[in-house]
Amino acid sequence: MSKHRFGIHPSWVIVFAGVCAALHVGKLPPALPVLQDALNITLVQAGFLLSAVQIASMTLGLAVGLSADSLGLRRSMLTGLALLSVASISGGFVTDAQGLLMLRALEGLGFLLVVMPAPALIRSTVDASHLSGRMGWWGTYMPTGSALALLVGPWVIAGFDWSAWWWLLGVVSALAFVAVWLCVPQASTPVQVQPASEHTQAANDAWPKRLGLTLKSAGPWLVALTFAVYSSQWLAVVGFLPTVYAELGLTAGMAGVLSACVALANVSGNVLSGRLLQRGWPAQRLLWIGFACMALGAVGAYATWQGSGLPTALRFACVVMFSAVGGLIPGTLFASAMRLAPSEGTLSTTVGYMQQWSAFGQFAGPPLVAWVAVSVGGWQWTWVVTASLSLAGAVLAYFIGCALRKKAHT
Repeated sequence: MSKHRFGIHPSWVIVFAGVCAALHVGKLPPALPVLQDALNITLVQAGFLLSAVQIASMTLGLAVGLSADSLGLRRSMLTGLALLSVASISGGFVTDAQGLLMLRALEGLGFLLVVMPAPALIRSTVDASHLSGRMGWWGTYMPTGSALALLVGPWVIAGFDWSAWWWLLGVVSALAFVAVWLCVPQASTPVQVQPASEHTQAANDAWPKRLGLTLKSAGPWLVALTFAVYSSQWLAVVGFLPTVYAELGLTAGMAGVLSACVALANVSGNVLSGRLLQRGWPAQRLLWIGFACMALGAVGAYATWQGSGLPTALRFACVVMFSAVGGLIPGTLFASAMRLAPSEGTLSTTVGYMQQWSAFGQFAGPPLVAWVAVSVGGWQWTWVVTASLSLAGAVLAYFIGCALRKKAHT
């Protein structure tokens, strides 16, 4: 186990680096109205700016995961943080949409280089008995970063301008780079989940073998597809909350605060998942609870009976439950991926595959929900989409449980 420099456990620094990377994903929505005026950005260009990070994850997730396993976990994270810092600071100086879009794509690559190796790097720094808890905390990096960006971004932009917001996050990423450099050691050989066979050992050596083993194994497919059905409905519900709140008559400021609270509620589920896994709760049970509450929460938030739905306060409570209890899912999936990766050398590759399918879910889920809303003339039937995705997730959770039980007996 690694020594704690400056009294800080390396795993907490890794989580901090993930939050810093997620800030760059969430920094754009608060700035879009200002950017459209300052740089004469069209609505279509704004859409490309929003989706650039997800397109990068959707197309490069597996490739970056492979490169992280080859490049080295710590070196990959440092490279990603450096890219985020340089791209964000440079972005504050651009004067046209094309330049900002190119730097946004570079930020997408930096984001991937930070988050791909993180679970394997955490695994190399903690005892096996604490791994599930740390994976739960790692699962909070995206909702924490998104919520902080939604809360802090408008204040910085209003007090200064959008360039200052870009520069600030560039400096934050530079600080994260220094923290990782000082506090996170080179990854040592992690605790073996099972004895390494000649087949899995060979897969640790060359990326074609690691890629083939990952894609031929059921475990990476199960956790990746489950992450996709989770992320697609989570972003679809949370992403449209400001629109829904505006239709209910809430101010833009109040809608932003409530949306950030819903995103932040997701953190509690992630943390709780780690603690429950440490106490022996089966991953399958936690996934079932998460998907069941997401389905019920979406029904309560959007369904109508005889032309009316629940009161606004109860709708908000349902969305909080949707996000908070649904947070059990990512933490559980990260912990399961550590056990279902086909070899020690494919941990980042498996996480990269998860990230790729998660990005696909985030890319496809919101348009699907929007299409249903437009087709029926309102949000009242969009719960059918989320409930269907939750049902698919429950089925996948059953097979994940079977795979984990099989792994435990080999």
